[in-house]
Amino acid sequence: MPAPLHPSAMRSERQARHPDMSEISERYARRASAFAEKVAAVSEDQWAAPSPCEDWTARDVVGHVVQSQGMFLGFVGREMGEHPSVDDDPEGAVRAVTGRIQQDLEDPELAAQTFEGFMGTQAFEASVDQFLAADLLIHGWDLACLLYTSPSPRDRTRTRMQSSA
Repeated sequence: MPAPLHPSAMRSERQARHPDMSEISERYARRASAFAEKVAAVSEDQWAAPSPCEDWTARDVVGHVVQSQGMFLGFVGREMGEHPSVDDDPEGAVRAVTGRIQQDLEDPELAAQTFEGFMGTQAFEASVDQFLAADLLIHGWDLACLLYTSPSPRDRTRTRMQSSA
């Protein structure tokens, strides 16, 4: 099996295949892929677990991310189209909606389309970078907390104290 490519080599390889791919598009692609990998790692019994987002489960976090992607397409008069539901196929839903956003980011005309938003006139690409790419990173952390938690030093101490009592 060949060694994994360094991120800069992956970027160069993607740019060779997609010479119009912007830095924003590349960043979004990396974050979407990392988020989807975390979604894929969530076990069936973890979907109902509370996330660091108050009152949200792991499934709620993924549902928010999926819904937000479609909302941004709506800002520029586009639709998400059909995709799997988060309840039935969370990973499929994430890959479908982020793939749809990625498709528009790779088209220079669609990426540059502007809309009037909360922060004035913005290009689709800039709003994706400022919100959706950041959202993938932030909510990827939320899922990582569920996946890779280990007891804090305080929790380990409490457990030792309780077991020795």
